[in-house]
Amino acid sequence: MPALRSNSRSILVGGPPRGGVCHWLSQPRYRVHVCSTAAVSVRSTAARRALSAAQWCLRDPETGTVLALWSGGDWQPTSRPARARLARLSASPARDLAESLRRALGIQPSNPALRALPRTDEARSLRLAGGDRYGRPLLLDARAARAFKRMCAAARLDGVVLEVVSGFRGLHHQAGIFRRKLARGQTLDEILRVNAPPGYSEHHSGRALDLSCPDEPPAEESFETTAAFAWLGEHAARFGFVMSYPRNNPHGIAYEPWHWCWHPPRQLR
Repeated sequence: MPALRSNSRSILVGGPPRGGVCHWLSQPRYRVHVCSTAAVSVRSTAARRALSAAQWCLRDPETGTVLALWSGGDWQPTSRPARARLARLSASPARDLAESLRRALGIQPSNPALRALPRTDEARSLRLAGGDRYGRPLLLDARAARAFKRMCAAARLDGVVLEVVSGFRGLHHQAGIFRRKLARGQTLDEILRVNAPPGYSEHHSGRALDLSCPDEPPAEESFETTAAFAWLGEHAARFGFVMSYPRNNPHGIAYEPWHWCWHPPRQLR
């Protein structure tokens, strides 16, 4: 397999994945996102032209910036700063990332919220499952994507339209939610009542979805009054989806009627 080199030192080894449209490089030390260009949204005409000439790209897991393109059987960095960023990313062990992000947010290992929630690793492979209600690419675990497609089709037969507010969210994305809320003046305890910390969010798995329906605001308890919620309550389990945070749940997370997670059949028995 080809290698991308920086200062004569190999920092990335391997070509694009054989299956799926999106995955993290399998070596545990690398945190570079390998993604189909079909799953990437860009604004500039020049960037769109460059993406159209390549099938795969490497994205910065923190900013989403495209760092390299798979062209001519090799990875080509998009710029000198991109090459330098790839080198920096390769120097940080991925297994330490979640803990370092939590510490940067002020979430200590002794925080009770960490004891109430199960650890959740980022998905190693994701598939493009259409788009969310905002037109952004929706990335999901392949099995969850298939189940969600079947569930949406069944809902439409009953006159119910399900919209996705959020699907896969990586560690950096989750940390960004905390930083924005802290900047608005919310306390850490307040945020932890409604958001799982980095490394504990079901969205990392690619199996969790925040759902809504037309004319309904996102992530509001009022969703429980809709026909879509009633349909999910009656039929979602048939497709493997379970509401993760009902009222008085043991995880300490506020009631979230919009948050549904797919589980393998054996976990539902």
